[in-house]
Amino acid sequence: MTKQDDKAARRYKTTNWAQYNAALKARGSLLVWLDRDMQWRATPQAKRGRSRTFSDAAIQFCLSVKCLFGLALRQSIGMVESLLKLAGLDWPVPDFSTLSRRQKDLQVHIGYRASTPLHLLVDSTGVKMLGEGEWKRKKHGADYARRWLKVHLGIDAQTLEIRAIEVTDSSVGDAPMLPALLQQVRGAITSISGDGAYDTRGCHEAIAQRQAAAVIPTRSNARLWKKKLTAGAMARNETMRAIQRLGRSIWKTWSGYHRRSLVETKMRCFKLLGERVMARTFDRQVAELQVRAALLNRFTQLGRPQTVAMA
Repeated sequence: MTKQDDKAARRYKTTNWAQYNAALKARGSLLVWLDRDMQWRATPQAKRGRSRTFSDAAIQFCLSVKCLFGLALRQSIGMVESLLKLAGLDWPVPDFSTLSRRQKDLQVHIGYRASTPLHLLVDSTGVKMLGEGEWKRKKHGADYARRWLKVHLGIDAQTLEIRAIEVTDSSVGDAPMLPALLQQVRGAITSISGDGAYDTRGCHEAIAQRQAAAVIPTRSNARLWKKKLTAGAMARNETMRAIQRLGRSIWKTWSGYHRRSLVETKMRCFKLLGERVMARTFDRQVAELQVRAALLNRFTQLGRPQTVAMA
């Protein structure tokens, strides 16, 4: 048996099955999303004009229900009314026009658990915003109208929670969005892992400014940078020398680069909440995708499996 066959045949055992089973059941509970201590009504503001009736937390809760079940706005309002009634709460519920208007400028709260050291994994994926399914594509051809949004994610390698998210159109590359992702992450970062698309001067400089290690493989045809040898450029050159000395495969194992596959797993979970966005304007689409990130973090916080390799 070769080494690759041995890896393929390796089996893993979940050591916290009882806790993980309870977490999976909790994900299906409707009331797990409802906090009785939530500030439902908005705090009055000392400025002209009518004060808002509902807090951002209330609007986010309604949009979370909408996202979880793939409902239209009016159906979401009906489900929220039912949930509050089952919980014995007499809170008012926003109408669909209020919910749509507030979604445009909503400041979505994405909860997370801080970890030390923080190893950040970054990558991007596409989410469809316009166009039909694969049958229409096969019937009408590849030129059938389809448009995509690009979601850039940064996740914590230890907790598997989303720490940063940016949404752009599909024409924006991965590398230009890395500085924006890093601005969302508070505290110290130990390392940042990304694929070869992040092997640019801008990315390495942004990582060096955060005093983090860049776990980014150089391209196969890469050359040493000899001009403007800043801290980021020198660190990148050292990575290239290590890859040339050890070989790409050994370097990936030695540097911990394979942890980056965890962000690809998170992207699959992201798409399980929907292959496309329902909102029609960009600001509302951003809020919808941020709500997805908040939901996934909540799922992760309920519990995740702890596995060990079996001998």
